[in-house]
Amino acid sequence: PGPGMESLPEGVLIQILASIPAVDLILVCRLVCCQWKNLVDGTALWILKCQQEGLTRAESEEDVENWQNFYFLSKKRKNLIRNPCGEEDLEHWGEIENGGDGWKIEELPGDFGKEFPSEDVHNYFVTSYEWCRKAQVIDLRAEGYWEELMDTTQPKIMVRDWYAGRSDAGCLYELCVRLLSENEDVLAEYKSETVTIPEDNDASWTEISHTFSSYGPGVRFVRFEHGGQDTLFWKGWYGVRVTNSSVTVEP
Repeated sequence: PGPGMESLPEGVLIQILASIPAVDLILVCRLVCCQWKNLVDGTALWILKCQQEGLTRAESEEDVENWQNFYFLSKKRKNLIRNPCGEEDLEHWGEIENGGDGWKIEELPGDFGKEFPSEDVHNYFVTSYEWCRKAQVIDLRAEGYWEELMDTTQPKIMVRDWYAGRSDAGCLYELCVRLLSENEDVLAEYKSETVTIPEDNDASWTEISHTFSSYGPGVRFVRFEHGGQDTLFWKGWYGVRVTNSSVTVEP
């Protein structure tokens, strides 16, 4: 028999391995021999896969500590909040507090409102004359973020939300996001101030964001909660409007 693949130059072998699906590299190719294990655990193979699939970021590539994790996090990156814009009514939202006349979904721009900065967003949730709150709890393991990754790499967790008032009414807004352990102990928390939007505002949409980093081991869930009310106590839906909420695990 002729020479096997082990006789190939390392650069050529990396080119061949880079054409194999990432999961097969981890579960199959890594177990073939010591040489393949070292290549799969190394940096060059994953840099090449990232380049081939256009997985890059604006910062210097020298900042990437683990290219294998960077590859998988980039491939998995998505908004973990379900139904962020009310396209499915209140589906996927729990722990709902329906103060006043409760939550309502309206179409953009709405009465005395403005269009959203993105054309992809068509609806928003709106609050009433007493506090309305709603929450989602994201199970990170169910979303594919394994325990070792969360405990050791501790990838950044980015939280965003958008809020606006009506131009004819004042309102209040709050955001609270918590990183929870297996037993739902609070390991890290971001809580906004209570934002007051005055009457006669311009109804423009405002983004609020926070990035969790270096939060320590043990994070298994993200609990996202937001809400608000109007300040005039008018019957109906004159309170804060929220939409396009997002939680992403960043590469």
